Amino acid sequence: MIFVGVDGCPAGWIAVVWGKSLSHHLCHDFSEVLALKAEIIAVDMPIGFAENGIRSAEREARLVLGQRKSSLFAMPCRAAIACKDYREACSVNFAHTDPPKKISKQAFYLFDKIRQIDHVITPATQSLVHECHPEVAFWAMNNQCPLLLPKKINGRPYGPGLEMRRQLLRNAGFPLDQLPKANYAVSKVAPDDLLDACACAWSARRIAEGQDIRFPKHIERDAKGLAMAIKA
Repeated sequence: MIFVGVDGCPAGWIAVVWGKSLSHHLCHDFSEVLALKAEIIAVDMPIGFAENGIRSAEREARLVLGQRKSSLFAMPCRAAIACKDYREACSVNFAHTDPPKKISKQAFYLFDKIRQIDHVITPATQSLVHECHPEVAFWAMNNQCPLLLPKKINGRPYGPGLEMRRQLLRNAGFPLDQLPKANYAVSKVAPDDLLDACACAWSARRIAEGQDIRFPKHIERDAKGLAMAIKA
């Protein structure tokens, strides 16, 4: 079987393909990710949006992440996703949420990538494309214990935190040392982007084997019928 882990990056999407060998591919649009032959694609991007902006996925996953919970942004209501102006998105989200909430800049910067997936995803294609989150994956690798070290400090890669995650991948059976050397400019793909894509590929295999942990455990769907769950 072939598993693909995907993380958003400044240049688009970085995908790690794990089959008989290991490879990485820079995709500029999510349609290029879908063109990769795979049984399971696990992507670090939210799928499915509640009308009132409340997703149990983030709320429950944050409870296990400890100091790393800030890596999980609160997601907006579905109506706000269509907005391309930050102030408009905040206004729409404020009108639809209870209690009323605006949107963080970090979450708004994800909107373009979110729309790329939302335009092509259906309840049927969710058997192929699954939502995951790298920090939740690393939590699972770490015997379901929160990681104490961040991967970035003040927006810059933090060596000890990155090395901790590399070792967790190795210990969890991911063949990290077989990954071809990456020569991407940091402005296109940061070191942690590639590492996060590896964690997503690890999650993809667990999903295929029915070993994944899900937040929430119960099935929660949006108005389009999309399941809203983070898997690791």
